[in-house]
Amino acid sequence: MGLEGPWARAIRPKTQDGADVGRVRIVDNPPTEGQRYLLAHAEYNDALGEEVRNMWREDAKRVNLPDEDFWIFDSHIVALCIFDDDDNLTGAELISEPARVNQYNRLRDVARHYAVPYKDFAAQVAAKGD
Repeated sequence: MGLEGPWARAIRPKTQDGADVGRVRIVDNPPTEGQRYLLAHAEYNDALGEEVRNMWREDAKRVNLPDEDFWIFDSHIVALCIFDDDDNLTGAELISEPARVNQYNRLRDVARHYAVPYKDFAAQVAAKGD
């Protein structure tokens, strides 16, 4: 994962042109090995201009966020990720119906509001000693 890889070449020009690119990651308590990996590498995304935020799964449940993984493109297309029983991504349902897209935009806004920047979250994880 380098600052010159395919993702970097796709995202950096967008963020430099003012596009809002971000993600909120929901994290178990204690974090899984994969979640720790993503947290440790969030600096890479940040360097590309992405806003990476995290929140504990129990906090996500408290504010009624669904247990779904989704991406929103330009606020009008949602890709709802589909996983198999082993948690492997197998596809995505594309949603473009405006009322449903607006629901996901609202969920994104709630998640961003309650999530914290990855550096602050990493400090929380370190302080817990998990």
